[in-house]
Amino acid sequence: MILASVLFPLLTLAPNDGGTAWKQPRVAMDGKTAVVAYGAGNDVFAAVSKDAGKTFGKPVLVGNAGVISLGRHRGPRVAISGNSIVISAIAGAQGKGQDGELWAWRSVDGGKTWSSAAKITDVPGAAREGLHTLTAGPKGMVFAAWLDLRNKGTRLMASLSRDGGAAWSPNFAVYESPDGHICECCHPSAAIDADGTIHVMFRNWLGGSRDMWIATSKDNGKSFEAKKVGEGTWVLNACPMDGGDLAVKANREVVTSWRREQKIYWTKGSGEETLVGTGKDSALAVDSSGRTVIVWTEGMRLMAYDGAVYELAPHGGFASVAASPAGVLAAWESGNGISVQRLR
Repeated sequence: MILASVLFPLLTLAPNDGGTAWKQPRVAMDGKTAVVAYGAGNDVFAAVSKDAGKTFGKPVLVGNAGVISLGRHRGPRVAISGNSIVISAIAGAQGKGQDGELWAWRSVDGGKTWSSAAKITDVPGAAREGLHTLTAGPKGMVFAAWLDLRNKGTRLMASLSRDGGAAWSPNFAVYESPDGHICECCHPSAAIDADGTIHVMFRNWLGGSRDMWIATSKDNGKSFEAKKVGEGTWVLNACPMDGGDLAVKANREVVTSWRREQKIYWTKGSGEETLVGTGKDSALAVDSSGRTVIVWTEGMRLMAYDGAVYELAPHGGFASVAASPAGVLAAWESGNGISVQRLR
C-alpha cells in the first residue's frame, strides 16, 4: 500500500506564534468545495477550499456564543447544503457541562461572511453535555441531533431545517431508551440519503450493554425506527466517549465504523461487523466509487483503511473525513494545529 502522504502533500493549519490551540476539526465536502470547521478557545472558525483540499483560504471567524464545548468529540460541526455552509456548536454562559445551547451559523457567500448565531435547541441547557451531529441532505435539508438533558436521563433529540439552515423546526425526539437513558457521553453521527431518509447512529444503553444503534426516519423526523448495529455486544459500566461514524452509499446502503472494547469495526447494511484494527475515535466516508474510507487513532498513530490498513500519520487524533466526486479529505488535531490530507 502506498501511503497517502506520498501521493498528496500534507497541509498544516496552525495558530501564529503558539497562540490558542485549534481543536476538534470537522470537514465537509460538496464537489470541489471543502470546509474545515474548528474551535479555538471560545471562538468557532472555518477554512474553505475551492480545489478539493489542495489549498485553503485564510481561516475566518464564524462566531462566538459563549463558552463552547471542545474535546472528546465535542466541538463544531459543518455541513454544505447547496449554496449554504452551516456550522454548529454547543455553547453557554458557563460551559463545562453547566449549561449549553446548540447554535448554528450560516454563510451563503462561500464562507466569507457568517450570519449571527441561531439557537436550535428550544429548552435552556438541554444540550449541556456538549455532544451533537450535523449533516445535509437533498433539497435544502440540514439535520442536527444531540444528547439531550431537558428531562431526567439522556435521550437523543433533533431539529430539521428545510431551507439550508436558515430556519429550524421545533425539537423532536429521535430515541428514548426503555432503560431510562442512552450512553451519556458518546457523540451521535448522522447521514441523509438521496431520497431524504435520515439515519442517526448513537451508543445505546440497554441491559448494561453499550452498543451502537441506528435510528432511521423516512418521514422527515416524524417517526424513527431503531435497530442495533453489528452482532456482538459490549457490557460496560462506563462511557467510552466514542461514537463512531456513518455514511450512505449511492445505492442507499448505510456503512458504519465504531469501537467495541479496544477494536474498530465497520459494517455495511445490516450485515455482520468486520474488524478493521485496534484503536478508538474512528471517522468514515464513502468515495464516489463506493469505497469505504476509515480513519482512526491507534496509540499515538493515525491509521487509515480503504481496503487495506496503513499508517496515515505518526501522530494525530480526533480525525474527520469527508468525500465528494472530487476526492476524499481528512483533517485531524496535530500539536496546536490541524493537519489536512487529501487521500484521493
